[in-house]
Amino acid sequence: MSWVGFWWVLPVAGALVGYGRALAGVTRAQRAVWAVARVVEVRVPAHGASGMDALPVTLAFQDLLSGAEFRLGNEGAHGEGVHAAWVGREFTVRYPPGQPERFHLMRSTDGERHGLTVPNCCVWLLAVGAVAHAWVAGGPGWGLLGLGALLVCAGALSGDIGRARERAARLASAVGVPARVVAVTEDIHTDGEGTEIVSRTPVVVFTTRDGVRVTALLLRGAQALPGSLGRELTVHYAVDDPSVFTPDLAFDRRERGKDIAFVVALWTGGLASMAVGAALL
Repeated sequence: MSWVGFWWVLPVAGALVGYGRALAGVTRAQRAVWAVARVVEVRVPAHGASGMDALPVTLAFQDLLSGAEFRLGNEGAHGEGVHAAWVGREFTVRYPPGQPERFHLMRSTDGERHGLTVPNCCVWLLAVGAVAHAWVAGGPGWGLLGLGALLVCAGALSGDIGRARERAARLASAVGVPARVVAVTEDIHTDGEGTEIVSRTPVVVFTTRDGVRVTALLLRGAQALPGSLGRELTVHYAVDDPSVFTPDLAFDRRERGKDIAFVVALWTGGLASMAVGAALL
């Protein structure tokens, strides 16, 4: 018997096991200790060093089990990188019980507290497989219907429009302050043809009007800057969150427009695919 007809077994099993573990409260995320960590030291990356690990910082947090206070650096495999930091900024960390040195830093906890990432991915793989199976078994009509539904769902779940609107709202009353490039990180990647691609990211420092000294990687709008060490520029930051900033409001607006346009393209392509598929049935 060919296993081709049973392609769905693995993703279904993965989803069932994952959701079952989540319901039982035994996923890694649910068994982990969650704590709020505070930045107590921000270090500037060496000029020309790799920026893959983002900004090096020291975090202080209390182990909820023992009550002990820990001060640990985020260098190495400690979850998500820090792209903007200042003394006193708070992040969520999680770690295995009794092993705070293995903390995992998280810039966002959406969908993470229940450990649903793996089963959700299995469901997505199941949906993609179902579309491919419908195309082969039912013909282009059913395949296009499934593909269209998949694109519409992808657009609805992306969250890009919501994030773009939130960023726009925060930058609507942005404050401009002087900033300076204190380092430029450099990473070399190799594409599929063996060509080396050099990626450089400026590291800027600016002080808010409240006197908070912010160190950040200039990820948005960096291509508009030479990125030379010591360059002076102006950044515009959200008053309620200095990690939301840009050196070019017009560029940032265009980037948000691209994010929204991508989601609209997914919806448009999905609806068109569904219409063509329905016409072929």
